[in-house]
Amino acid sequence: MTAPAPDGLLERAESRLRERFPGLSIRRQTGPAVREAILIVPAESIAEVWDYLPREPRFEVVYSLLSLSRNARLHLKVQLPGEHPRVPTVTGVWPTANWHEREAFDFYGIEFAGHPDLTRILLPEDWVGWPLRKDSPLGYEEVAFTHNTPHRVKPTPELKKLAPKKVKLRAQ
Repeated sequence: MTAPAPDGLLERAESRLRERFPGLSIRRQTGPAVREAILIVPAESIAEVWDYLPREPRFEVVYSLLSLSRNARLHLKVQLPGEHPRVPTVTGVWPTANWHEREAFDFYGIEFAGHPDLTRILLPEDWVGWPLRKDSPLGYEEVAFTHNTPHRVKPTPELKKLAPKKVKLRAQ
């Protein structure tokens, strides 16, 4: 069982959303099985509600801590600017943060000062930019079809479709 949300958290979050988005249908999820603060918003408004791009500070690094003996959670947040986001590493306290910090660096460009090996973890080393910032140009190549490629030769109707092979199994 997770620890309940701090007193007033749900009310404050709901109040802020109603203030920023007047007229938006916002409901609380309730019931005996609900252990955390949950607000329900319309599907067509989710991108609007969670659009943090114009916000400053733009990034938040969230550290989620769990006390097994107290059955309680604590979340620490560090807010960082969009330009040159930098925070000290916590790998000296929590060695497993190494991989999490490298992933945040790889996808968001957040620098963790003092990190023992702050290199890309999933993207190639020569990758330019930070894909999860969502501010890079899309730069894609259109797929070639007969309707959008003028010099493409259409297949002839005489071509036969491939039929599945008949396979003889040893047991037969």
